[in-house]
Amino acid sequence: MSNIFKDLVTIPLALVDQSVGKLGIGFEDTKVRLGLVDVDFVWDGFENIFFLVFYAYKVGVFIVMAYIPPHKRQLKDSGRPSPIPERLVPQFSRQVNLKSSSSANHNLNRILSANERIATPRCFMSLVGLDADNQFPSSFHLVPTSVESFKQRMFENPLVLVNSHPATKEIDEEGEAISSTPLETISSTPWESVAVDVWPKLLSAFEIVRNMLESNDELDELKPAIIARFGKILFHPNASVSLESLIKDRVAETTLRQMNTTFYTNMPSSYMENIISGVAPKIGFDLEEDKEIFHILLSDGTESKSSFLYCKCRMKEDKKLELYKVETNPTYEMIKNILRVDKNLDLRLALQTKRILTSLTDDEMHSIGNIINSAIIDPEVKGGLRWPYGKARSGDRFAIYGIWHTIAKKFKSPSLSLMARHVDRFYFEGAYGEASIEVYLKLKRLVSDLQEEKVGTDSIFEMFKDNLKMIWDHFFCCDQYFP
Repeated sequence: MSNIFKDLVTIPLALVDQSVGKLGIGFEDTKVRLGLVDVDFVWDGFENIFFLVFYAYKVGVFIVMAYIPPHKRQLKDSGRPSPIPERLVPQFSRQVNLKSSSSANHNLNRILSANERIATPRCFMSLVGLDADNQFPSSFHLVPTSVESFKQRMFENPLVLVNSHPATKEIDEEGEAISSTPLETISSTPWESVAVDVWPKLLSAFEIVRNMLESNDELDELKPAIIARFGKILFHPNASVSLESLIKDRVAETTLRQMNTTFYTNMPSSYMENIISGVAPKIGFDLEEDKEIFHILLSDGTESKSSFLYCKCRMKEDKKLELYKVETNPTYEMIKNILRVDKNLDLRLALQTKRILTSLTDDEMHSIGNIINSAIIDPEVKGGLRWPYGKARSGDRFAIYGIWHTIAKKFKSPSLSLMARHVDRFYFEGAYGEASIEVYLKLKRLVSDLQEEKVGTDSIFEMFKDNLKMIWDHFFCCDQYFP
């Protein structure tokens, strides 16, 4: 009997969390096997906790314990003020992923793609700001950095490129800039070299999109977009290079290209405040609307595991959700990361397509509607939504994969749109969540001209260069970001 109890009490909480994550918030399957015991999950219906009914099957002993799921646990005070509204502060910090480090890193691509931090092939990176010999200045080195969303899933700490002696500009008596040594070798028009590098790839990728648009005989609308995102490129060491040598040795381009990367888009709050109050009005953006949207990500039992439906919902006056759009998850035809050696921010340029679903059958809409109509808005949980027992899936077809709660300001100009948003996410697979601040641009006119081909390619290329110059002049204004 004592051995049974020993096995019972040493079941890791993370193992329970992982089982909960696999079952989903509705817990259609209410029994799992953990070691020597069966565990039943029983919803109490009132206090938002579950009772774990442990049954030691070898001796027939029942034990009942209270269990608080991860999304209901309170976050301990980290001593650091939150950069986002209180309602979006993460409500838990203990996340689970029982895979080993190597296994977790192997699955990095799939997991991070769900929230658009896609781990990209190393060949899709350009470097801007190298010295005259096309080398990194000696003041640059890689250092480990702590990212909460990585820690929650037990990933190894990524590396970030930092400059121990940032370049500065001095002004002489005549008001002219005197460049310090690191800046002397940096091109005065770096956006032009980026445009020349990216443009052929963009044209080639858009030809694929154009063919898709011309051959699209479905009722669903195919919507392309060219997006510029701002963030930081994080590097993930691999087994072929020791971490000690990466940190100690001088940074080399070949070394960086041997590592997988993640484009991390969680920005400092000061950056978004400057974009909203300073940059946007200065360069001719007008506020179009304030948006509060719940994105419910549904997995489809008839599709691959990487395919999701994005159900966009508004909150009605009665605190219920109203579905107004169903989309597929984005498909990326081109991704180009631009690492800016001379700045604290990096840039990602991406061409993506997504399909707005208007041809769903009545049965499909009914199944989706059942899930959405059962949602309970609760600002105390990650993602802002929860579901009653058994309501987080609809038969064997649709089940909730994740939730995004976004509060955003959308700006527009004649050729661009700008989004600045707070995002509170929760993913049921793995039971982890994160809150982030994100800023991105959509190059609307560029897409329209490429799609309609009303003007020559040379004219569109000049527009592309103008867009990049605007980005260079106004969107890389960020104080120290990492580490």
